[in-house]
Amino acid sequence: MNLENKVKKMGLGHEEGFGAPCLKCKEKCEGFELHYWRKICRNCKCGQEEHDIPSSNEEDRKVGKLFEDTKYTTLIAKLKNDPVYKRNVMILTSPLPAKKNITIDTVTYEWAPPVQNQTLARQYMQMLPKEKQPVAGSEGAQYRKKQLAKQLPAHDQDPSKCHELSPSEVRHMEQFVKKYKREALGVGDVKLPGDVEVSAPDENSLKNGGGRGTSSAVGTMEKSPNRKASQYSCYHCKLNMKEGDPAVYAERAGYDKLWHPGCFVCCTCGELLVDMIYFWKNGNLYCGRHYCDSERPRCAGCDELIFSNEYTLAEGQNWHLKHFCCFDCDCVLAGITYLTVNDKPVCKSCYMKNHAVTCQGCHNAIDPEVQRVTYNNFNWHATQECFLCSCCSKCLIGQKFISVEGMLFCSVGCKEKMMS
Repeated sequence: MNLENKVKKMGLGHEEGFGAPCLKCKEKCEGFELHYWRKICRNCKCGQEEHDIPSSNEEDRKVGKLFEDTKYTTLIAKLKNDPVYKRNVMILTSPLPAKKNITIDTVTYEWAPPVQNQTLARQYMQMLPKEKQPVAGSEGAQYRKKQLAKQLPAHDQDPSKCHELSPSEVRHMEQFVKKYKREALGVGDVKLPGDVEVSAPDENSLKNGGGRGTSSAVGTMEKSPNRKASQYSCYHCKLNMKEGDPAVYAERAGYDKLWHPGCFVCCTCGELLVDMIYFWKNGNLYCGRHYCDSERPRCAGCDELIFSNEYTLAEGQNWHLKHFCCFDCDCVLAGITYLTVNDKPVCKSCYMKNHAVTCQGCHNAIDPEVQRVTYNNFNWHATQECFLCSCCSKCLIGQKFISVEGMLFCSVGCKEKMMS
């Protein structure tokens, strides 16, 4: 079975993904080709989010599946039993007076908060950092797309997107997903602070950490007292709200807490919570990825959550036993010498071939286990045969020397003689 068929069988890729260039390293990546179990490109080792792959339909299906069997079913539509996220695309049209004619300026947002008041939605957008506003075709739209892939990986909610799970692991994963949908998943609300109805959470809510159930505040709901916006402070930055500015609320946190639109971020990565989708735990907002990381170990090889009883800890990271492999050739590293390159384990053979520094003397790769001399980003074997004067071949180990563009000289005389 060839790679493309393997990818389709696993449900990890689509035909349109093949051939897409990498936005991060175009010079060395001719096109996206999914590794058969890692969530990266085989050609450039970057993640799929770094490639310009048309994936709006795939992302809408992923978020739709996330909201399935939750209270947020109003945000999804079912097409042939396939839940699809109904993104609120907002188009703003403003007439701009010119000298003689009136031109029309249209701005399309690929996502906007699902509120009926378009003015409120527009205010929310304007309060986000400009580079993160999801205007179609902009840097902000690309940012949103990347965050959807990073914060809500499909393999954190769908066993069919994972690699070779056992029946027991599938059961454990399904139970885990049901649990976080029931206890942690939420979508932020955009409201003016004075329009919010609040009440104290009941005793059960308080015992569960404040709003872990479907509703964080139960009982009689009353309008907030007539307070000025300046009397409301952001739960994240602690600064006061400005008069007339919208705020973001998280039901699971309780409606006594609010955030500036730009402060509604994951407590771990600090990134804006994409489409206001959050996970609430112990008084903190998480994105999907980092909430799951706080609950389960994640394999550093395949990026999947680990549901097996046996796994290994190496280089400060967790790994499926079969995934502690060389990042270059995929050979299993158990019991053999390996090194780390950019925090990735690499077998010695691949290290020597792909990553080892080159000796300026003999022009061969330098074994990481032998002594070497490094000076001004140049390297030499620390031997009489390699670390020597480029003019008279005198060994320079333990001696003073002059370095010029990778050449070594024992004296000014040898330098002038060689450079003349």
